[in-house]
Amino acid sequence: MTEVLLRLEHIDKHFGPVQALTDVSLDIPAGQVTALVGDNGAGKSVLIKCVAGIHRPDSGRILWEGQEVELHSPRDAAALGIETVYQDLALCDNLDIVQNMFLGRERRRRGMLAEAEMEAAARDTLRSLAVSSVRSIRQPAASLSGGQRQSVAIAKSVLWHSRLVIMDEPTAALGVAQTAVVLDLIRRLADAGLAVIVISHNMNDVFAVADRIAVLTLGRLVAVRPVGELDRGIVVELLTTGTSDRLADPAGV
Repeated sequence: MTEVLLRLEHIDKHFGPVQALTDVSLDIPAGQVTALVGDNGAGKSVLIKCVAGIHRPDSGRILWEGQEVELHSPRDAAALGIETVYQDLALCDNLDIVQNMFLGRERRRRGMLAEAEMEAAARDTLRSLAVSSVRSIRQPAASLSGGQRQSVAIAKSVLWHSRLVIMDEPTAALGVAQTAVVLDLIRRLADAGLAVIVISHNMNDVFAVADRIAVLTLGRLVAVRPVGELDRGIVVELLTTGTSDRLADPAGV
């Protein structure tokens, strides 16, 4: 049996009169890539922000390894091993790779920055993920290509012994070769036993990397299926109408 690392039960979230999420229940297993898809305004970002500790659900439960948890802040999420790589990557151009990877979590020895220790940890993490395209771990983020920036952001997320990595549009604005590198990196995370959630509008990328696809429509989860049971046409039908005649049980959640 695949371990369910994260379980969302009947999550509701509204902002004033706007109901952003309605009765969303979703299991996130370890060792798999779960793609979260939906049109703009479907509730994808709100859902992951609930998991990341940025928003608190109005009702429902979040369970981590079977135990109910309350995530009051991103720090609470990080303490469990939940790391999020947002679309803007949150890298500081004026800092180098090591400084970015340890930003806000610098290691110190006797009151001094443990530069050699941080360099070694950054280098080992990049090597473990087969990130070999960067010239030096001391080159500034401003000098990195889009694919390199995304690779560093992902490496930063796993440096902290994360168990669930959430990625928001990880291949947006990347070229074909850079996209292939990032998708391979995502696959490596799942193969190493991490749970991965990927938000993407790119159906080619979704079908290339995902093990399962969860479809949100107008704040409701309308389907969760193994990727082998779906095709692009079915997903488009689910996105636009919330159902598909080609699935015996479209809800399947």
